[in-house]
Amino acid sequence: MNAPVRYLVVPTADAAGGARSARFGDKTLLWVPADQRLGRASRTAPGLLLVTQVGRSFQDDYPDVTPLLDHGRHLVISSADKPRRRSNNHWRVEPLRAGTTVVDVPAPTAARVDPAVADLVGELSPASYQADLTELASLPTRHSLSPTFTTAMDFAADRMVALGYGIARTTVTVGGGQSHNLIGDRPGSGGGGVVLITAHLDSINHPGGPAATAPGADDNGSGSAGVLELGRLLSTRSWKHDVRLILFGGEEQGLFGSKQYVASLPPAERSRIRAVLNMDMIASKNTAVPTVLLEGAQVSSGLMADLATAAATYTGLKVETSLNPFASDHVPFINAGIPALLTIEGADSANGHIHTATDTLNFLDWALAAEILRMNVAALAGWLEPVGAVTTRPRPAGSVVSWGPGRIDVFAVGTDSALHHKAFDGTWKDFESLGGVVLS
Repeated sequence: MNAPVRYLVVPTADAAGGARSARFGDKTLLWVPADQRLGRASRTAPGLLLVTQVGRSFQDDYPDVTPLLDHGRHLVISSADKPRRRSNNHWRVEPLRAGTTVVDVPAPTAARVDPAVADLVGELSPASYQADLTELASLPTRHSLSPTFTTAMDFAADRMVALGYGIARTTVTVGGGQSHNLIGDRPGSGGGGVVLITAHLDSINHPGGPAATAPGADDNGSGSAGVLELGRLLSTRSWKHDVRLILFGGEEQGLFGSKQYVASLPPAERSRIRAVLNMDMIASKNTAVPTVLLEGAQVSSGLMADLATAAATYTGLKVETSLNPFASDHVPFINAGIPALLTIEGADSANGHIHTATDTLNFLDWALAAEILRMNVAALAGWLEPVGAVTTRPRPAGSVVSWGPGRIDVFAVGTDSALHHKAFDGTWKDFESLGGVVLS
């Protein structure tokens, strides 16, 4: 954007027409040509730029730049502050486009609780998750080219084998060195598809360099331990489709592990992928309300909707969504047209510890991580399809059926002579028609 503009940040609920706009969750940035009026509090800028960053990476590199709007992972800055570089591995700068929703806040819409999914969600073990994450964060570093990265991978491989996964390690080229990806497979019952659960295992200390301490508790011990815990939960059930766990190397140097994995996939294997769930930083509570950002692209919009529904049904998470993917291992899959998305803690830029020696267990919020994992496993159950699940609509054993504490089904004949069903699981759901004709 070259022409000067007048801009104003307002609550999204107050945003009115007549101006160009971009939405960032609960805030909307409005702008018009600089010679037009926009409100007493408006300011001028030579142009507007959108920054997408990992943590506070852009703000750390450019501490003198004051954002015009700060929404954590996403910033708006004046074009007067445009850096010489347009991007690196950890931030990107591009023009702010009018009429875009950079971050959305979908209205929470809960589904009817599935007892089998609720049981699975209830089996999440915070103790198991904490133990795995504590082990990973106890290493001095998990830099992709370090011996202790191999130690971390050995630990994760042992955990996968103990859970019944067949494992493989593939070589990843990182600059002039070599790292690895760890892949764990558990076959389904013959559904033909595969669902991937991924995270990057490596950590980094930017100020200190490759040999410096990099415990990487949140980035990304939290996501790696999440892969192991979800793998544990899923190993307790039978699924129609294959489960594949992947821990990538070389992410912090430029997504090398995921890029090379996707590039190596034959077309037939790509076509089998039903979903890719990537976790990167899920354990730092940076907002008053526990918040998760679901980040993907149009190809992954269905997955995002499933996760948002799972969050509303089985957790207390606030969900934000973005179709602006950047700088994590979901991106190479999206670029290949494969449905993939990232789950990441809300407002991750408020976490100033990542990529330093202070990214330790002390700053984690175990309850937030557990909620994100509950959301994730509930959605995974739908994508994997349980073996032997009842797919038919409910059949009444009477006009009113109670099948659990606080859970009721009501069946009634409508004026169309069809059978109708209404459910209560804490709140009443709308009537749904079960079809057919009830004969008197």
